[in-house]
Amino acid sequence: MSSERVQPKIIIHGGAGSSLKGKGGAEAVRQSLYRVIDELYELLLAGANAQVCVVKGCQLLEDDPRFNSGTGSVLQSDGQIRMSASLMDGTSQRFSGVINVSRVKNPITLALELQDSHDRVLSDYGAAELLRELAIPTYDPLTEIRLQEWTLERQGNFTKEMAGVVAERELVEDGARRGTIGVVVLDSQGNLAVGTSTGGKGFERIGRVSDSAMPAGNYATPQAAVSCTGIGEDIIDECLAARIVVRVTDGMPLQAAFERSFKEAHRNQRDLGAIGIDQSGAIAWGKTSEVLLAAYHTGEKVGDTLDWTGEELASSIS
Repeated sequence: MSSERVQPKIIIHGGAGSSLKGKGGAEAVRQSLYRVIDELYELLLAGANAQVCVVKGCQLLEDDPRFNSGTGSVLQSDGQIRMSASLMDGTSQRFSGVINVSRVKNPITLALELQDSHDRVLSDYGAAELLRELAIPTYDPLTEIRLQEWTLERQGNFTKEMAGVVAERELVEDGARRGTIGVVVLDSQGNLAVGTSTGGKGFERIGRVSDSAMPAGNYATPQAAVSCTGIGEDIIDECLAARIVVRVTDGMPLQAAFERSFKEAHRNQRDLGAIGIDQSGAIAWGKTSEVLLAAYHTGEKVGDTLDWTGEELASSIS
């Protein structure tokens, strides 16, 4: 934790995958991301800490049916929705999360409740019991579009290689894509925090575990914080978030850590993306997929990666 005030920074993502399709798709996603960025930055300027802002940002994105987390999560092979989310505070280096939880509006809220628990990562039954203990009302995150997608999948009317990571169905009128969400924040005291939330791949085997509730997909130290998106198994195989953060913690600049990690991922033919911030306030992102749906606030400007071609695999801004 810094003794001097620093310029707060934010970067968020809403998925990664193949190119956006449909009229107005990119602009619709951009508007969704910018609304969250603007609200979070107001909180930061009012003195909110990094963890509070990360949780709020994840909740806002979970509540947006455009993305595959919370409301609008994809259905698994048995037609049920099971969501995963995790939260990590860089200052305390404390990780917490829930795996395959159902009937809750904001999985990230459960991850927050577990930050001070002796048992900080709970799977389906444990997460359901926590939900009851906290007396949080049950909630059905199903949307009509996701149900139609699942029905068509059952009928064999379409195939997909990135099931539900980001949607590009013709069923979506604005053509917008939706995916795993993540939020990384540096607050005015120099604290870093990160959160990631997902509805999974869609149509996956029951019991499959996402990277979003693992340090592979969501990790932070006092030096850096990273959230990942894309094919969960690829992210796990690369241990991507932890790999990038450890490299920064060991002294490598954030941009260089992203570049090296994404060159390795590209060489290994992975399909993924990531966002991050370091303690100096540098913001970075990278992808091996066609598109990374991310937006950021540097304190001086708001920008996004929707039109970023990614020829260098990674980029950054101070």
